[in-house]
Amino acid sequence: MFISETQVEVRYAETDAMQVVYHGQYVVWFEIGRTNLIKELGFHYADMEKSGYVSPVIDIQLSYKQPFRYGETATVRTWIQDYTGIRTTYGYEIKNAKGEVCVTGSSVHTVVDKETFRPVKFKKEFPEWHEVYEKEKQSK
Repeated sequence: MFISETQVEVRYAETDAMQVVYHGQYVVWFEIGRTNLIKELGFHYADMEKSGYVSPVIDIQLSYKQPFRYGETATVRTWIQDYTGIRTTYGYEIKNAKGEVCVTGSSVHTVVDKETFRPVKFKKEFPEWHEVYEKEKQSK
């Protein structure tokens, strides 16, 4: 199973009044990890959009273990947790510099037509991506 690792330095603007990373920011970090994983697998989300499709989040889960603070570096680990041909579930684990897991989660995505928002068959519209995601699913 391929796991992408992306470094994110905690910016001051991402913290709240308690001087810890605001909980909604982790969703942004998940997105950074997901798009980097896609890139490392040889694809670009922007190409999907240029083709007239988007991949909205249809479910997201987060579990907080420890906070991050301004100036720390987070490592966002991202992988394909599940793939059905219609939906892709990405898994996430965010670690601090000590290697401690601070946040875990997942997001579920589908691919839809940009104009109608009707789901499309990923295998038909993006056969190369489908092949790679199938291999990732089988590598577990």
